[in-house]
Amino acid sequence: MATDIRVTEVQDQLTTILNQVKEQSNNQCRLVAVSKTKPVEDILAAYQIGQRHFGENIQELVEKAEKLPKDINWHFIGNYSTTIKLLGAIQSNKLKFLASIPNLYVIETLDSFKKAQMLNKLCAERASPLKVFIQVNTSGEECKTIKPLICIAKSGVTADESLVLAQQIISECPNIKLDGLMTIGSFESSHIESEPNPDFEKLKVCRQRIQQQYGLEGLELSMGMSDDFIKAIHQGSTNVRVGSSIFGKRNYNTSA
Repeated sequence: MATDIRVTEVQDQLTTILNQVKEQSNNQCRLVAVSKTKPVEDILAAYQIGQRHFGENIQELVEKAEKLPKDINWHFIGNYSTTIKLLGAIQSNKLKFLASIPNLYVIETLDSFKKAQMLNKLCAERASPLKVFIQVNTSGEECKTIKPLICIAKSGVTADESLVLAQQIISECPNIKLDGLMTIGSFESSHIESEPNPDFEKLKVCRQRIQQQYGLEGLELSMGMSDDFIKAIHQGSTNVRVGSSIFGKRNYNTSA
């Protein structure tokens, strides 16, 4: 059970971030509180003051969704593996678990047509098409290191591949809905203070190309995390993913 001190800490930090998001975006950007590795008590502390969008990996998402209020909007944004790595992309054999969560709001890390096909099949019984974001690796990095021996695999599609995958989803996957694009900026790009983040600019170009080519409007841009969400908002992000600035550093266990 969370102590009163911890509840106040989470709520105060969330309020600070939420106010920044609202002010910087003129209420045009969604805040996703990334609660990976954090206990349900932390999520409830945030929930109590109105937060409804939370980001999780697959195992924790399935477990927490059963315990927490059903009006939470869950975002799948990664998958923790104890085999030394953090996997940003969806593992195909985990898709059935994701599709079974009724209040899953969006999958933000779709990165292949094979997974799109599997997800489309699994979502046939859902009340409405499941929203998906295509993960685009705009930095060209293979891995984003967050501490020794632990990294976030950045296995998103290239910019050109995103156009192909978008077309495949639109034309062949009626049970999922292409709703946006997602990227993780490189550390270097995320800490350039005087210039626009080039990784975010590349994602904006991807969206423009996809919307023009397929006659779409309003695709979301999921970009920006704790270190760079304000810059991301200034560059047009509609969905920022903030974790450590709200809940503190994540508790990664690397022992298999």
